[in-house]
Amino acid sequence: MNTNGAADRRAFPWRSRNGAIPARAPKTALLVARRIVRDIERMDLGPGDKLPPEKVMFQEYQIGRGTLREALRFLELQGILSLKPGPGGGPVVERPDASNLATLLLLLLQFSDARFRTVVEARSGLEPIMAELAATRISPEALADLAETITSMELHLDEAVFLEANKRFHDIIAWSSANPLFGYVVDALMGILDGTALGIEYPTHRRGPILKAHQRIYQALEQRQPEAAREAMRTHIDEYVRYAERKFPEVLNRRVVWDT
Repeated sequence: MNTNGAADRRAFPWRSRNGAIPARAPKTALLVARRIVRDIERMDLGPGDKLPPEKVMFQEYQIGRGTLREALRFLELQGILSLKPGPGGGPVVERPDASNLATLLLLLLQFSDARFRTVVEARSGLEPIMAELAATRISPEALADLAETITSMELHLDEAVFLEANKRFHDIIAWSSANPLFGYVVDALMGILDGTALGIEYPTHRRGPILKAHQRIYQALEQRQPEAAREAMRTHIDEYVRYAERKFPEVLNRRVVWDT
């Protein structure tokens, strides 16, 4: 007797007998949240712009107070809105960032019993592609910003500024791929895999090679050489992985949890 189906249903109780995940109708509040987002786009609202007062939104969407507030609260949690209290307050449009994505990824990884090496592997696969794309798409302004991070790292080799400039370097390249998905993903991954917070240390003798790797990547980007940029980034990330494996294997084997 094949018991795999029963076992799967015990492990994944939301699956039906044929293995499919049953579809559920979205809650009314979620449907209203989608309408609000569409209206934000239709009205060409940007960060700092106010949405209509609640009483106007009741009439516009034909819903109750509780449903509207649930929809607004959902959008606030996603970083789309902020809810200003008091007279003259109300919902204000914001610019979402990758922090919400990082939280969601942490929760998904935690409930998948994933280890931090999972994040390292994802970064190893993605960042060389981003560097390759950035070599033909990076703007002169972004290239200048990239050069500034290298100068900052060089001047502050033994200070915390070095680590901040290091993060900024990778962030600029991700966004310079001209693919916003890469930008948000790297922002989220860098937020999750903050080596200093996890316990991975970067002594001064280790920071020198990092600086040289950044200089090689920058040179490939400046010369608009996609293959060279990809390989330089791949080498850089591989060196980081080998260092972490050799010095901090317990960190890579640590389970990802939301409160990391």
